[in-house]
Amino acid sequence: MPWQNNDDGDGPERGKRTPWGSQGKDGPKAGPRNPWGDAPKPRGPNGSGDDRNRSNGAPDFDEFIRRSQEKLRGLGGGSGGGGGGGGGGRSVPNIPWGLIAGGFVLVLIATTSAYRVDAGERAVVTRFGQFSETNGPGFHLKLPAPIDMVNKVRFEDIRTTLIGTADSDNENLMITGDGNVINIVYAVRWRVNNAENFLFQIAEPDATVRDATESAMREIVGRSTLNNAIGPERAAIADQVRVRVQEILDSYGSGVLVQGVDINKADPPAAVDEAFKDVSAAQQDAQQFLNQARAYAQQISAQADGATASFDKVFEEYRLAPEVTRKRMYLETMEEVLAKVDKTIIEAPGVQAYLPLPELQRRSQANAARAAQPEAPAQ
Repeated sequence: MPWQNNDDGDGPERGKRTPWGSQGKDGPKAGPRNPWGDAPKPRGPNGSGDDRNRSNGAPDFDEFIRRSQEKLRGLGGGSGGGGGGGGGGRSVPNIPWGLIAGGFVLVLIATTSAYRVDAGERAVVTRFGQFSETNGPGFHLKLPAPIDMVNKVRFEDIRTTLIGTADSDNENLMITGDGNVINIVYAVRWRVNNAENFLFQIAEPDATVRDATESAMREIVGRSTLNNAIGPERAAIADQVRVRVQEILDSYGSGVLVQGVDINKADPPAAVDEAFKDVSAAQQDAQQFLNQARAYAQQISAQADGATASFDKVFEEYRLAPEVTRKRMYLETMEEVLAKVDKTIIEAPGVQAYLPLPELQRRSQANAARAAQPEAPAQ
């Protein structure tokens, strides 16, 4: 019972406990007492005092709160003090953590909800990792990160992929349709025409374009002859390769548009280059001789055709008037022959004085040439 007699640690002479406090031999103690027992003694910082509450298994929340406050004061720069519950340090400032977190969220929303797309770009927006939309140049809004993410793609840039090198140690060899081997260096020009497919359909665009172009080039060269591959058919082969590469990339859904294929070099391998040059020179000489023979044959044929046409005309005239035609042919022939020789015409029976006009003409020309020469200086 709360009013039964209990020893207070000093024996029965310490007095009795009553509902209004304990009474010792020196009279009642100062201050009221708990009707249900003595009040617990205050604890110090090192846990001294009455442990009856903890002996019953109940946690000491006051002690836990006090120690937490001391730790916060230590973090804030205050001193913990060595006294009881109040201590001698500064009070912990009341930090508005809710406002700080709210401000951080507002800044995050403001900086990740708007974006700008430059000219020549396309912006692909993904929502939770899935495609949402594609936007062109301009200012756009979206949901804040990490809900919406933006991937920008250079849409109008022409990209060039070079395949093969001019180095003789790293030749890009291919077999032609007639069983010859050539070293070919070429480049493919391409750009993006579908930003969504370009980002999500192919993992490595440059490698994909390179492999597709090399495959198409080997296919087309394998159907061509050596002379066509290194000769005037190079432009046609390049155009066929462009068409074939576009077909391959479209089958992948790559979002790539091939602008063109340029064959920079198509030569035999370095090991047989000199021999090939000799063969090529011999072929060129043979072709030149053939062209000269064809030209001479065409010239003779044209002359023969002209003579035949002239003879046909004369024959037609001869059939109409044989005597007149015969005399005319004789006179034309004599005129052609006598025009190239010196001649003297004498009419009989009365012979006139001979006047050698051609000889006089030659002498006059000789005298004029002699007068035109400068005189030698006197010795």
